[in-house]
Amino acid sequence: MNPQSNATPETSVAPRPARSPLRPLYWSIRRELWEVRSIYLAPVAVAGVFLLGFLFYLHKLPESARAALPPQAVEQREALVQPFDYAAASIMGIAFIVGLLYSLEALYAERRDRSILFWKSLPVSDRTAVLAKASIPLMVVPAVCCAITFALQAVMLALSSVVLWASGLSPTALFRALSFLPSFFYLLYHIFTVHVLWYAPVYGWLLLLSAWARRAPLLWAVVPPVAISIFERLVFHSNHFAEFIGSRFSGGPEMDTSSYDGGFPFHHGVHLTLGHFLTSPGLWIGLVFAAVFLWAAARIRRYREPS
Repeated sequence: MNPQSNATPETSVAPRPARSPLRPLYWSIRRELWEVRSIYLAPVAVAGVFLLGFLFYLHKLPESARAALPPQAVEQREALVQPFDYAAASIMGIAFIVGLLYSLEALYAERRDRSILFWKSLPVSDRTAVLAKASIPLMVVPAVCCAITFALQAVMLALSSVVLWASGLSPTALFRALSFLPSFFYLLYHIFTVHVLWYAPVYGWLLLLSAWARRAPLLWAVVPPVAISIFERLVFHSNHFAEFIGSRFSGGPEMDTSSYDGGFPFHHGVHLTLGHFLTSPGLWIGLVFAAVFLWAAARIRRYREPS
């Protein structure tokens, strides 16, 4: 008997490509950017306000440029640079504040509005969710503020050049005093050392409080350290705990301005001390604590119920 002519041949099914483990992290970060618009709106608002104030300063610029022309007029040349330093300082300051407030609300807010029930139904682990939220103050906010600072200073430099040319002056003195690209490099260095590495345990601790606190995480972040500092002062007549907290918020070795000749710690006159910074025990102890805080936050998020 002949074999059946209508027998269907075996078909091979191609295996589905393995999903990248970074894809859930990527989309989790995108979700944070969609939901928390203050990440980029707050720095943009500060840049806009500063630029508006800089427009009123421009009428004094030709006089300052003339005073900075003599070779010995070092202080006058520093005065030309100060608005650019203040612009960077303002945006970096708002970056730190945004990072602190975001970290305090990141894990608490999703329990308060019960959206955590929806996000837990998705194939995203608690570790991925916490890492995505930690990447906002440690990576996204510094990067956004750095880009805004670069754009703001570029606009300020262009406006200053136009005003000087219109006044019959050359912007050469301004370009030499500013050193625009080297200053931006030192700004990147400041962001990496201070806002990313040194502040990591601060953001980690606030994320842990955000995951743990059932009510008012801001009070839990402020009241216990203040109470401990007062208790130590009254009982032991010392300020070790307050000095420890202050050193962490001050920015560490890279923010020690005793060796600077002026300007902010991300000014082009700052001497790089990366080796000294990377060998600082406080840096590595802080990074270990940051990792422990994030691990604990992920564990707490797994079992925490909506508030």
